[in-house]
Amino acid sequence: MALLVPNQGEELFLKAILNHTAGQNLVLRLYVNDKTPAEADTEADYTEAVGNGYASVELIGENWVVVEGSASYAQQTFTFTGALGNVYGYYMTQAVSGKLVYAERFSTGPFNIQNNGDQIKITPQITLD
Repeated sequence: MALLVPNQGEELFLKAILNHTAGQNLVLRLYVNDKTPAEADTEADYTEAVGNGYASVELIGENWVVVEGSASYAQQTFTFTGALGNVYGYYMTQAVSGKLVYAERFSTGPFNIQNNGDQIKITPQITLD
């Protein structure tokens, strides 16, 4: 599935671009509920993974590489210490407000995390056209 910026995320993007509100770092989170991202979503629609080595990752603003309508961040690796079950995708929230910015369901998932050492790798990227 393609990355989806829901209505709430669109508002946050516009406010940041127009200097209406200060920008915030994003937090990369994995979700475990069987959810397909939708326009009306908020952060409450996603059940974040918990336990067995999982921890969300704050992405520092100046570490994004931005080139002509595309922004990318270094690959992030989640390594687990035990069974977590199915992970369906990831979502990004603002670090301070906790508001949902965007989400993506894994096109090749869900990934069933069962063993110590299982990993999920994500290279965050946003492209505008």
